[in-house]
Amino acid sequence: MAKWDRIEIERKMSVEELDQRIKKLEKNVKVLNRLHFIKNRYNGDSVEVAASKSGVTKMVGYIWQERWNEDGYEGLMPRYGGGRPAKLSDEDKIQLKELLSKRDDWTTKEIKKLIKERFGPDFSEKHVRTILRDLGLKFAKPYPKDLQKTKGC
Repeated sequence: MAKWDRIEIERKMSVEELDQRIKKLEKNVKVLNRLHFIKNRYNGDSVEVAASKSGVTKMVGYIWQERWNEDGYEGLMPRYGGGRPAKLSDEDKIQLKELLSKRDDWTTKEIKKLIKERFGPDFSEKHVRTILRDLGLKFAKPYPKDLQKTKGC
């Protein structure tokens, strides 16, 4: 046995049960890829070979195997750290939506200025559009009104 395979893979479930989980998780690509890695290890591949087949580095393979050996299937679930806190709280977003509902002809620049004055953060216009989309609001470029058509020519 090669020196990088001194850590044995623990058989937390049968190959059949592993295959069933793989079939169920076709949509969850991250877990599916990790299950394929484990199956390759069950089939006798080294960590390096199994990791290569899964498209990850050898070190990632060792991390997956360690998590499998410690927690079984649950250890393969992605662990998200949470990320950076939002500059606008949920309450701020609710207030913003109420303010925007008072008028229906806001421009992105006006909304950007409103957010800066009322809530503090200075967002780019692109991010303002992302916030509006997250709030379920629609935005579009306004078309100029043809005054001659409304007068009746």
